[in-house]
Amino acid sequence: MEILFILIYQPIYNALIGLYSIFDDFGIAIIILTLIIKFALIPLSRKQIESQKEMQEIQPKIKELQNKYKNDKEKLTKETMALYKKHKVNPAAGCLPLIIQMVIFITMYRVIINLSNNHHLSVNTEHLYAFIPQPDAINGFFIGFMNLAEPFAAIAVITAAAQFYQLKMMQVKNEQNIEKTPAKKSDDKKTDELDFATIMQKQMLFIVPIMTLFIGLKFPSGLTLYWLTSTVFMIAQQWIVMHKEKKMTEEQPK
Repeated sequence: MEILFILIYQPIYNALIGLYSIFDDFGIAIIILTLIIKFALIPLSRKQIESQKEMQEIQPKIKELQNKYKNDKEKLTKETMALYKKHKVNPAAGCLPLIIQMVIFITMYRVIINLSNNHHLSVNTEHLYAFIPQPDAINGFFIGFMNLAEPFAAIAVITAAAQFYQLKMMQVKNEQNIEKTPAKKSDDKKTDELDFATIMQKQMLFIVPIMTLFIGLKFPSGLTLYWLTSTVFMIAQQWIVMHKEKKMTEEQPK
């Protein structure tokens, strides 16, 4: 645990306090630190988005395999792996960015929780590097009225809505790909049902925002502000990737 403290917790803690000493606004410090982290993770985030997009693009073919080999799980697994290999898709490729983002989120949670003390923000000087200015006190109010050391309902709702929109962007793209699959008649009603992954995706569309709202209503809004900034960044990144894809498709000769 000490190695995680030195390599992850302490740098984020000091970066946050350092940014606060520059801008004299804890909310702005959180936003800027979040953007710095997100820009640093762009290569991994791009890989995650591309991996998700690739998986979505082959979903129609996976669905065909599921319908074709619904009674032969061994054959289905073999053919699915062959499909992944053919299209050079790694289902686990998006896991590393998610793990890193989760570690950073947990670290931000610990940093903000440790800074929050009885609805106020205070610095533990033992965690500061020697070159980081030590603030006399931290003004925990963002835009004049939002105490980042306390939960704030409005930002919790906005963050949950942003999470819903981000997930919806990916789901719409997935549904568009599935619709490209030619319909096949079958006496088995199960062939017309959504596969397990699609069902889970639809459930997560609501589960994740609800969890976000719950967390936002229970924990300091500084954490929710980080989450909101990160989500908005991801929405913009996904939009850019999808826009480029659409433009490339339109430019292809018909």
